[in-house]
Order: sequence, then structure tokens, then C-alpha cells
Amino acid sequence: MKGGSILITGGRVIDPATESDHVRDVLIEAGKICRVGEAPLKGNKDLRTIDARGLVVTPGFVDLHCHLREPGFEDKETISSGARAAAKGGYTTICCMPNTNPPLDTRAGVDFIKARCAADGVVRVIPIGCITKGRKGLELAEMGEMARAGVAGFSDDGESVPGSRLMRYALEYSRSFGLPVIEHCEDKALSADGMVNEGRVATRLGLRGIPAAAEEIVVARDLSLAALTGAWLHVAHVSTAGSVELIRRAREKGVRVTAEVTPHHLTLTEERVMGSRWGPGATVDLGPSPLPPDAYDTFAKVSPPLRTEEDRKALVQGLKDGTIDAIATDHAPHTWMDKACEFGLAAFGASVFDTSLGSLLGLVQRGEVDLPLIVSKLTFEPGKILSTSCGGLGTLSPGSGADVTVFDPEAEWLVKEEDLASRGKNNPFIGSNLRGKVMATIVGGVIVYQDPALQARSRP
Repeated sequence: MKGGSILITGGRVIDPATESDHVRDVLIEAGKICRVGEAPLKGNKDLRTIDARGLVVTPGFVDLHCHLREPGFEDKETISSGARAAAKGGYTTICCMPNTNPPLDTRAGVDFIKARCAADGVVRVIPIGCITKGRKGLELAEMGEMARAGVAGFSDDGESVPGSRLMRYALEYSRSFGLPVIEHCEDKALSADGMVNEGRVATRLGLRGIPAAAEEIVVARDLSLAALTGAWLHVAHVSTAGSVELIRRAREKGVRVTAEVTPHHLTLTEERVMGSRWGPGATVDLGPSPLPPDAYDTFAKVSPPLRTEEDRKALVQGLKDGTIDAIATDHAPHTWMDKACEFGLAAFGASVFDTSLGSLLGLVQRGEVDLPLIVSKLTFEPGKILSTSCGGLGTLSPGSGADVTVFDPEAEWLVKEEDLASRGKNNPFIGSNLRGKVMATIVGGVIVYQDPALQARSRP
């Protein structure tokens, strides 16, 4: 897609690709970044101006992991609604997981997704293909054909590949295409019937727990297989301190592994299941005191489960030291009925495109990380991971595609269900006050989202 000329003026421009962080103007022409420099930059007479004074200007956010639910579950989300929600959240490129109905395990399925995205998507959507046929873990899917059709990688997300031999074959085969095997690490024999993290909250609420070992056992196995094959393993939604340490040690040994973490695992802990007033590290009374009225909050039921404060801190440290490469949403929308039921029957997952940035900036406001790091993990680092399937993402370098996100780091807003763009309203931050809001999203030089507050201060 190509847009007209846009001049973004006076914003704090953070571009991790060039390690720049300065107040600059950004000029966009013919869908490309034309210039980034000190004011005043000038363009042609049809120039559209965005006043970014007091705002932050970054490369467009890149999401390695989301669920658009189409085909088969359009009551939860569609490519069109998911793309609009992504744009509102500042995302310009998103990778959709293949756990649809039917699963995305053939070239025809990949072509269908790409055609639907071309027709209805306002952001760039890159499909991820299945590792195994039907995500059943029995035999490899058409990995070669899907690679040629343009998938970002291969995953049976929601399931681990159960057999070590089959996982080895998947890694060996994917190596010839330069694409990652994206693994949902979960030993179902340990996590079976589990609902929340195995620990004090599970005990207090009387819920079956999922131990950290259920993730770490599969992480350890897959890292060993990646070392054996020399192939590229990408660990999805890391949630435990043990997994972070396993990945760190593997990287030190030269294993080709990348990893991602979600905004909710970085900012929430198991206490959130007790109700919205419980923050990370809160002391949970294991005695007979009454539970808050919003305990057993199904919006906080995610997979992998929210873990302990110690795990959360380890995830943050993993971001800071480079063990974890990217922040990925794992946006997982569900219908009202999927969540408005007993906790044990509720679906896993959170719909978080809209609140990703605001929740992450809480880490900056508390001094846990700095803003350029968050920007890098949302843009440049995931862009590097996608370089085989879609190069040139995550940078504002002149000549690159004009994918740009503009946000206000100080804007405070109350998360309301009716304001969420996704069809799925299962967001654990509903009712929370967040500080940090996307003001504009530009894809290929086209403004695909603009907050009314920014529109009022900019010139057409």
C-alpha cells in the first residue's frame, strides 16, 4: 500500500535500529521513510502534518504471536476486526497462529489467509503454519509448501510437539528454509486439568495448578534438540524463571534460540486471579477470610498461567539482558460465553491488543526498564526475527517502509470494555487506569488509526 506525504513534527523519535533517541521530524513520501532530521523538514504541497510535540515516534510495533480466529471461530475475532484492534494498539505487522478450524497446515490455507488479509486487513498480517498435520502431533505438515507461500515460521501453538523424534525432524526440516519452529512449551501430562499456576493462589482458591516444570521440561528438551540439529527454535510466551535460565544458558553455548514474553506475564502475577485489586507480590491470606467479589476472574485465565512475582522479575531481567528477544501479545480473543462461566470451564486467553502499550509503560514508570528497551522489544528485535519472511521491519531508516507508531507516554485512560476494538472483550486490564496511549498508526505511509485527540491538533 502507498500513501501520500506525511510530516510528523516535533516528536521524540526512538529508532533502536540506529540507536537514536532525539527530538526530530519524520518525513514520509510514497510509502517510505524519506528523511529523519532536525526541524523544519519540508515536503510537497499536499503534505499532511501530524503534530507530535510531547509524543514518542517509533517504528511500527511488530507482534510475533496473535490469534485472529479466522477461519472457523469468527464469533471470537476475524482478520478484519483483529487487524483494526492491532492498529489501535500501535501494531503495523502481526503474525497469526494456525490454531484455526481447519488448522493452517497447507499452502491453500496460507493463501486463504493472505487473500483475506489483502481484502480486509489494515495492518500487515503474516501467517504462521502448523508443524504437524491438523496440529495432532503425528506427522509433519506441508512445511516446504507453506514456506514457499510466505509463512513466518511453524507452530502447533496451544500444543507442544509431543514426540522428541518428530520435533527433531521438524527442526531439521525447518532449517533448510531459514525459518523458526515456534514452540508452545507445555507437558500436558503435568498440566492436565490445571487452570492456574501451581502455588499459593491455586491453594487458596481450590483450583488445580499447573507447575512451572510443565513448561521447563519441554523448553529443556527442545533446546537440546535445537543444539543437536543446529536449527532455529523460538520459545513462545515464556513464563517462568526456570525457562529464562535454560534459554540464557543455551544462548551462551551457541544454541540458535529466540524467545518472546507477553505484556501480561511481564506486568501481572497469579494474584490477579484473586481479583483486580491484587497486584504483583501481594500477600495472599490462606486463611478463612472472605474472598473479594471478583475472585475467580476468568479474564486472568491464560496459557501459560500468570506466575509468581519472582517469575515476573526474572522475565523482566531476561528482557534487559537479551535472553528474551521480543514482547509478543498472544492476543487471544474469546466470546462472552467463553468466559462468563465457571473458572474451570472458561477458555484460556486474553484479548490485549488495545492495552499492550499502556500496560508495558507501567514497567517504565516504575523504573524497572527504560523506554528505549520496550520500544526495541516491540519493533526492531521482532523485526529481525521476521527478516527471512518480511525484511525491513522495525526501523525508521530512510528508504525503509513507512510503518510508524506515535504514542503519548503520559496519556491516562480508563480501560473500558466498550472501547476495545477487538471482538473479544476478555481483557484483564478492564477497569484499570493505564498511562500511555497510542495516538496514530501508519502502515506503508497510510494512516490506519488516529486518536481523535491527535487529529484535533494536526493538519490535513
